[in-house]
Amino acid sequence: MPRFAANLSMLFTEVPFLDRFERAARAGFSSVEVQFPYEAPAAVVRDRLVANRLTMVLHNLPGGDWAAGDRGIGANPNRVEEFRAGVAKAVEYATTLGVPQLNCLAGIPPTGTPDAVARATFVANLRFAAAALKTAGLKLLIEPINNFDVPGFWLNNTPLAISVLDEVGADNAFVQYDIYHAQRYEGELAATMQKHLARIGHIQVADNPGRNEPGSGEINYPFLFQHLDRIGYTGWIGCEYKPAASTESGLGWLESARRQLRPSV
Repeated sequence: MPRFAANLSMLFTEVPFLDRFERAARAGFSSVEVQFPYEAPAAVVRDRLVANRLTMVLHNLPGGDWAAGDRGIGANPNRVEEFRAGVAKAVEYATTLGVPQLNCLAGIPPTGTPDAVARATFVANLRFAAAALKTAGLKLLIEPINNFDVPGFWLNNTPLAISVLDEVGADNAFVQYDIYHAQRYEGELAATMQKHLARIGHIQVADNPGRNEPGSGEINYPFLFQHLDRIGYTGWIGCEYKPAASTESGLGWLESARRQLRPSV
């Protein structure tokens, strides 16, 4: 049965980062995920997890200068050394926080970068990262992101992600399947998740249009949650959406999903 984790980079953003852990616990979550936990020392983040009886199930490798427009650096041939240093930092955080998997963002290659160069850079970086993560007992994820929201993002669809993983050849590397991004760029949600279930290590949710709560748009989430349960997905579902109002006032969808997925007795 799928399990849900609050994405603290999207939920409870009206309060400082370290205060979001308590809010998540009070809202009924037992697990969280974070895009980038690096704004606080790992030991401080760990203390917030422990104090609120939370586990962290995912965070990203360092993604470059987010404020300057970076959305990851995995496919950037000019920043390989920075990428490798980021892998070491991410593993250190994951080890301290008990995080089992890390997501690598391909990012937007520099203007004029040949596609073959971007791909070769990404594959080489992923091989490096997968080896480092395997030594630490961690899984590596890669996430396709749609080019409407992030123009130029190199990894933009599931078939491309699968082909990259095939080339990388690491048994601890998987797809992070974000249903919102997939709906915007490729559709075929249920069939794609079923076809590639063994290659999917993590799922994230938001509705479309607007990237708000499940149930606010066109995606049939009650069907998809039942589908995931039926095909045997037992991993985490990250709640990575922008609340239309407050996070707490929009959590009715989550309680409905939990009731729907609760085993009958």
